[in-house]
Amino acid sequence: MAEIYRTLLSDEAATEQFAASMALLAKPGDLLALSGDLGAGKTTFARAFIRAFCQASDIEVPSPTFTLVQTYSAHDGIVVFHSDLYRLKGPDEIEDLGLEEERESAILLVEWPDRMPTDWWQDALKIELEHHAAGPKNGRYLVVTSENIDWQHRLINLFGPQ
Repeated sequence: MAEIYRTLLSDEAATEQFAASMALLAKPGDLLALSGDLGAGKTTFARAFIRAFCQASDIEVPSPTFTLVQTYSAHDGIVVFHSDLYRLKGPDEIEDLGLEEERESAILLVEWPDRMPTDWWQDALKIELEHHAAGPKNGRYLVVTSENIDWQHRLINLFGPQ
């Protein structure tokens, strides 16, 4: 995957701000694959993204760890699916979640995307979060990659070339 953007997010607020910026770029058919260790900020990113995209800062956004999928209706009838695949054993189990049918008309935020079918990666925007070497209180490294030319253009328009 081609690296598009890399930065150090100094704290949770920086993660939320970045997620809100990404929400401005999102459109139906987008798949954002959120990777990182436990506690790296995937759910923090997803919550901020959903709140910004739905234009509802007070919306409750629980982690879908146990439900596997949460849905949110946004402006213009666009639906955001937030999925946490941590408990799945492999890509064959994702079929039961019904996400495949929603791929073209909705926005999918997927935590633990390594459990997704391989062909789902083709147009995904991969957002990888990892703890800063000095510890989790000192922020996270964020790396954004994609082979999707449209995503590359959208991010370059937002952040400029890196």
